[in-house]
Amino acid sequence: MDIIVPIVVLIVLLVMSIPVALSLALAGAAGIYMLKGLPTVIGILSTAPKSSLSSYELLTIPMFILMAEFTGMSGISKNLFRAVAVWAGRLKGGLGISTVITGALFGAVSGSSTASAATLARISIPAMLEQDYPRSAAAGIVAMSGTIAMLIPPSVALIFYGLLSGANISALLIAGIVPGLLVTLVLSVTIWLTTARREVVETYTWKERLASLWVAVPFIVLFGSVTGLIYTGIATPVESSAIGAMAAFLYTIANRSLSFANMKQALINTCTVTAMIGLIIVCAQIFGYFITMSGIARSLATTIGGADVPIWLVLWVIVIMYLILGLFLDLISILILTVPVMLPVIQQLGLDPIWFGVVVILLAEIGIVTPPVGMNVFVVSSVSKIPLHECFAGVLKPIAAVLLVVVLLVVFPEITLWLPNTMK
Repeated sequence: MDIIVPIVVLIVLLVMSIPVALSLALAGAAGIYMLKGLPTVIGILSTAPKSSLSSYELLTIPMFILMAEFTGMSGISKNLFRAVAVWAGRLKGGLGISTVITGALFGAVSGSSTASAATLARISIPAMLEQDYPRSAAAGIVAMSGTIAMLIPPSVALIFYGLLSGANISALLIAGIVPGLLVTLVLSVTIWLTTARREVVETYTWKERLASLWVAVPFIVLFGSVTGLIYTGIATPVESSAIGAMAAFLYTIANRSLSFANMKQALINTCTVTAMIGLIIVCAQIFGYFITMSGIARSLATTIGGADVPIWLVLWVIVIMYLILGLFLDLISILILTVPVMLPVIQQLGLDPIWFGVVVILLAEIGIVTPPVGMNVFVVSSVSKIPLHECFAGVLKPIAAVLLVVVLLVVFPEITLWLPNTMK
């Protein structure tokens, strides 16, 4: 009963739309009180903020958010979409494929799924509608393309998982690259196979195509400032995040997109999001103390480890669980609720936490485009003015494509682990 009541309290608070941070703190404090008494609760509440926010790696979050703000105001996403469309526009489903590729490229310099979806909705949906794409298909492509930013570094989602699990953040960020590219490829092939006809687009000469590649120069610089430095071991994630934010800032100056108002808004947005994440981390640690004291994770890991159950069966049960949770909870809530419990199980089974983190984030990609909490779909509908039910209908084929990638990563973990194993 001491274990069940706090979990029920948490679920009720979340269903009542109480903020995630407050729900975690209240449920965690109630659980600790029931298990250990008031003095322990007071002790944890007085020490949790300092202990949970003292991690050096936390500095990556405001730096990557600031980098995303600068890249958003610089207009690099529009230039990337035009450049990709010059090359892919002649393919069947070329504009849809261009949207997916642009989502991957923009994600590599922003790390924000919702920002990527909103940006792509403004840029690519009007172009696709001009070529008579069904509104639902255009919205679905954009909603799912925005999720690629969750895998490709600088991914705030992977960093958050690393902070919760204690996994190496550098390896996590690099591990997301190949799965992110695989999602991009599978979505592109799906669009090519399911698009009824070739669009009528402008023909470009080879000279114009080669000239369009100049747009990639700032992207390469930003990507190299973050991922390249991490992969080669030249810089830590914290150092590369600061370098990336500075590079994005200099690019906004170079292309004259920086203004005092934009700078002020970027700093306000960075501070607001960082403070929100920081509060969630503090409250998550309070709930994490309850999980540790209750022994739920240890007991579950011991039970599963000692049971005569095939690993593949356990894995598919975990996958289905995350898919169900994604229908009702956002990414941060899912990570906070499940990582402290499931990570010991994964380790007991002899599986890699880096691989598990990437699979969880990939499953969360599906969660943020599925009703009723599909945040990216709400963003796309709001920006494009396409009715919500049409947007949700449009994500069915992309979801099936991403589920195929989930199957590949679960069956072949080396797809995820190959690149981080080559890091210096």
